[in-house]
Amino acid sequence: MTFRFRSLSGVFGRRRSMAWMAALAWLGSVLLAPSGAAAADRESLEIITGAGVQVFSVEVMRTDEERARGLMFRKSLPDGQGMLFDFNPEQMVSMWMKNTLIPLDMIFIQSDGRILRIAENTQVQSEKIISSGGPVRGVLEVIAGTAKKLGIRPGDKVAHPLFGGK
Repeated sequence: MTFRFRSLSGVFGRRRSMAWMAALAWLGSVLLAPSGAAAADRESLEIITGAGVQVFSVEVMRTDEERARGLMFRKSLPDGQGMLFDFNPEQMVSMWMKNTLIPLDMIFIQSDGRILRIAENTQVQSEKIISSGGPVRGVLEVIAGTAKKLGIRPGDKVAHPLFGGK
């Protein structure tokens, strides 16, 4: 009778190799996925202006990691879409455009939904600090020129669950 022994290191080595391959495949899918592919679900946001109600479809960034990445590396942002940053609780906020490839309007919003300030047509790939100018709960980023085109101004009201509305 002949016995064949299989070494345990061969069994565990193969499992370890398969685990490494799975980990590398996952990492590759994350790194090669289009920017924003893992972004939050879209939500509706309204801005009540003197000219009427403007509706946007927004991704809401709630975690530190999401807020840090924002719209970096994206090549476009369609009209009517945006990114809403949740800075709970209300606080002074500073933003920048490092690694951001598209010009934006940044709309700084207080916890009651009132627009405090708008930074229009921000400079792409800039490390210049853009301040909220006071405590805010959120920042809405939209394609540059949107605020002017739609008549969005400080004092206008934003309706979204983040600000106690809708």
